Amino acid sequence: MKKAVFAGSFDPFTEGHLDLVKRAAPLFQELIILLAENTQKKYLFSLENRLEWVRNAVAEIPNVRVETYSGLTVDFMKQVNATYLIRGIRSALDFEYERSVAYNNKKMYGLSETILLPCAMEHSTISSSLVRELLRFSASLKGFVPESIRESVERKGKEILCLE
Repeated sequence: MKKAVFAGSFDPFTEGHLDLVKRAAPLFQELIILLAENTQKKYLFSLENRLEWVRNAVAEIPNVRVETYSGLTVDFMKQVNATYLIRGIRSALDFEYERSVAYNNKKMYGLSETILLPCAMEHSTISSSLVRELLRFSASLKGFVPESIRESVERKGKEILCLE
């Protein structure tokens, strides 16, 4: 079975993330979206919120499931017998970073293959960092996060940032 993992913190999940999932899912029998749990990183949104939003955003894609894991992505890949890692790239800088990560992942898990998907042009400037910045200024997230989760992300962002 061709199985792939798309890992990230998704703080929050964006239109760019969803676009990558929609483009990658048909290439595999199963695509697992892996929400990272990095204890060294400070997230704006809770794991529970992020998990709910990603699940809602991809609910209509039949061969996609969402999991969480707090270790190395390659260890998770071994655990679920996935050999492909999907990564999105927006720029040459992203490419260089992802290339080095792919090399190290291959050293740790020889079966892993990293597939770099270029971001669609209309999503090339969207990042979770940008979405969090928009939230800080109470801007609408329309077009930046999937419509199925937009109101929830905006509401929770206002609550966390004490903007109401």
